[in-house]
Amino acid sequence: MRNILLSFVLLFAAISTVFAQKLTVESFKLAGSDLTAQTQPRKDLNDRNCALIKVGIGLQGVQFEGGIMGNVENKTGEYWVYMPQGNRQLKVKHANYAPVMVTFADYGVEKLESNRTYELIITASGSTQAAQKQRLTIRYSPSSATVLVDNKMVKGTNGVAQTTLPVGQHSYIVACDGYESEEGTVKLKASAPSNIQITLTKEATAIQSPVAQPTMAQQPVVQTPIANSDNITIPVKDGISIDMVRVEAGTFTMGATAEMKDPFGNEKPTHRVTLTNDYYIGKYEVTQALWKAVMGKNPSLFKGDNLPVEQVSWDDCQEFISKLNRITGKMFRLPTEAEWEYAARGGNKSRGYQYSGSNNTLDVAWFRDNSGSNTHAVGTKQPNELGIYDMSGNVDEWCQDWKGAYSSSSQVNPTGANSGSYRVCRGGSWGCIARICRSSYRYCGTPVSRYTFLGLRLVLSE
Repeated sequence: MRNILLSFVLLFAAISTVFAQKLTVESFKLAGSDLTAQTQPRKDLNDRNCALIKVGIGLQGVQFEGGIMGNVENKTGEYWVYMPQGNRQLKVKHANYAPVMVTFADYGVEKLESNRTYELIITASGSTQAAQKQRLTIRYSPSSATVLVDNKMVKGTNGVAQTTLPVGQHSYIVACDGYESEEGTVKLKASAPSNIQITLTKEATAIQSPVAQPTMAQQPVVQTPIANSDNITIPVKDGISIDMVRVEAGTFTMGATAEMKDPFGNEKPTHRVTLTNDYYIGKYEVTQALWKAVMGKNPSLFKGDNLPVEQVSWDDCQEFISKLNRITGKMFRLPTEAEWEYAARGGNKSRGYQYSGSNNTLDVAWFRDNSGSNTHAVGTKQPNELGIYDMSGNVDEWCQDWKGAYSSSSQVNPTGANSGSYRVCRGGSWGCIARICRSSYRYCGTPVSRYTFLGLRLVLSE
């Protein structure tokens, strides 16, 4: 009997020792500048993009429960957990620690949003691995460059960026407009900090696109008013109107032309496109004031009459356009992808810029480096050569086309794939890096997708 009692006591002591160690939530927050949920998405059962939670914890063998989609990805020093929008809790477990239930509302997040990235930091009491972190210092030139480590922007001062990361391998990108970007990996060791020195190389002079006027290539952008004959204003209701800019027909090279640095594969091959008809395109992105005047409600996260409407699906846009056409008696529609890119490049007035209106994103775009993680009033940046605003940054814009692969063959008035699962979006947004604001960049979403970075711009045929 005494031996049995002693065995029970020893077992109880062992269990108590194990679970005296516990997992503790240090922080949980929205990572507003982290676009991983968008650039590396995973779909839920309703074909919507999931939220992504990056769980920082220095332990192997961690398990998770709570409506998780697919397999958890074990990265260096963190786990990637994909969950459908609307989820409110995540349970974190390990064999040697008492589990912890993370209730998002306790940290100011009522529920997960589709296509957003979150950061969850967990510490394990008694764990030596949890303390295995090291400092990474990146010294870079020019000092205006942007530094990203593991897809997160690291703020630098006077050409020096520092961050503390779990021991192990990490990726980095250093990029600056007008320079060749540099990317690579670095392995942090527990024994000493790591230092990297990077000097970017200037890009070769951009080759002008075929429709650019060579004599204008070196001229600065001048914000001269567009002639009245090139603009029309269409009244809608309650004092709300739509300003449209005329785009003359023409031929251009679509896709990853020479000035479009660091293109993605779906921007290739380049191909000649001829648009045979003039058309009008919105001078501004559709505002919340216009959307409310037509629809009677405002779905946007960031509220303001002069802010672009967002969180509208492609299907929502079709309903909006149908009602707008009944009110105005016009035939508004979304632009085709070719019409959008031609207008973004400046049409037959193009100067061959990488972004819509400039080679400097700060001139023409609200994006991750300057947006403060929210949208801004339309028309507050510099317009492009045709006098159109915000075709780089602020919000992405739906196009009419089904997304399809490019062909090298010349095309006349292309309208995209005949069918598909995804509609094209263009333009970059408040949350994206400069690379995504290029005029040739292509994005897409299902027709029912609603994102805080996605709105629309109207087109009207002559």
